[in-house]
Amino acid sequence: MAVTEPFRGILPAMQVPYNDDLSVDVEELTRFSKWLAGYKGIGGLVTNGHTGEVFALSPEERAHVTKTTVDAVEGKVRVVSGVCAEGINEASEHAAMAAEAGASGLLVMPPHYWLRFGMEPEHVIEHFTAVGKASDINLIVHIYPSWCKAAYASELLAELAKLPWVTTFKVGTREMSKYDQDLRAIKNSGENVTALTCHDEYLLTSMVQGVDGALVGFASFIPELITALYAAVCDGDLKEAQRIQSQINGLKEVVYASGEPTGDAHARMKTAMHHAGRFKSTTVRPPTRKPSGDALQRIKDAVDASGLIQSQAAE
Repeated sequence: MAVTEPFRGILPAMQVPYNDDLSVDVEELTRFSKWLAGYKGIGGLVTNGHTGEVFALSPEERAHVTKTTVDAVEGKVRVVSGVCAEGINEASEHAAMAAEAGASGLLVMPPHYWLRFGMEPEHVIEHFTAVGKASDINLIVHIYPSWCKAAYASELLAELAKLPWVTTFKVGTREMSKYDQDLRAIKNSGENVTALTCHDEYLLTSMVQGVDGALVGFASFIPELITALYAAVCDGDLKEAQRIQSQINGLKEVVYASGEPTGDAHARMKTAMHHAGRFKSTTVRPPTRKPSGDALQRIKDAVDASGLIQSQAAE
């Protein structure tokens, strides 16, 4: 493998299906990968993200999920694997395993030990350099300070853009003035890099600020709406974009509960996907919990009202 063009378009952060015994359902993952890859506007598939319950998977399972997805899409789209690890050595090992499994890119999440011991700019550069050398494929910088608590200064983002492996930034800054500042720093870096929004809960607002696409879990649920929304934004058709966003809103409110993506939100989305006939099972691994009671009924009502069940489901 080698570093290729930056990622653009819509990159669904994929759910991972489980059997009743909590093992990965390879047959369903294969079917689901093929279905997602068939949509126009999909710029890649992302395995082992937060949506894919990366924290519940062993390193071997993560590599297996990636290889299964790569084999399923047969080169139709590129596959990105998340790298979530504590130290440089561990991250490098996971990166090498993902590259060996056929990944074309890595979504590199910040180590959580930075929360405890602090983070200096040189730590970040060292981390991404080690991961890049271990894999020699495209790196996507994961920016999500509200949950990961690792906030990168805009100046540091410009420095990361200079690394030969860094081609794309997943920009999840929720404070919108900083979001705009980060986007400008990336775009003005002078490097051949792209920026993807990951604001599942307010996609249109984040898309109109000049991003190159979106890397969101919601696109694994409603790829036809997310790709159509981005196409309308690219065409400058704000009226059509607003119409599509209004279709998304009812589902967004029951999945994200007016907040940001969380483990329970991903479980709610898996349940909604199942009710819409787009996913075989609602099974999640602990500590993620399936919705029940009133929350479950609200999800079913929203899916019924959306018309997804009447539309063409995943085949």
